[in-house]
Amino acid sequence: MEKSSFEKVTDHMMQQDAFSKWLGIELLEIKEGYSRITMSVRQEMVNGFGIAHGGIAFSLADSAFAFACNNRNNLSVALDTNISFTRAVQVGDQLTAEAIEIHNGRSTGVYSISVYNQYQQQVALFKGTCFRTGKAHI
Repeated sequence: MEKSSFEKVTDHMMQQDAFSKWLGIELLEIKEGYSRITMSVRQEMVNGFGIAHGGIAFSLADSAFAFACNNRNNLSVALDTNISFTRAVQVGDQLTAEAIEIHNGRSTGVYSISVYNQYQQQVALFKGTCFRTGKAHI
């Protein structure tokens, strides 16, 4: 089965994304303006409180945001992001981030990204606004 143009763009992005590779991110589902990705929390991701550093959930959500807002092959970069942490993340947790497009404008896009653990408990809620450059990825 041939890959969709959205999957081709995200595959190309992932090949170039050393940080998402280091996180261990796997692409689960890609559709126009949408992405769902997952990763496992490792010991080296823990902060001084013995829980996952907030940057881990943020980074997963940010990657889901990037894959969703770029998959139309229009290079898009973050203008503004914010996150609310709703539950602590532990070593061994399997996190999944789902990015849903709220607005797809000519020059901007707005996305809501929910991050869940393996028990379907929300651990973070991220909102991102992107700027569309008009340049193609591939």
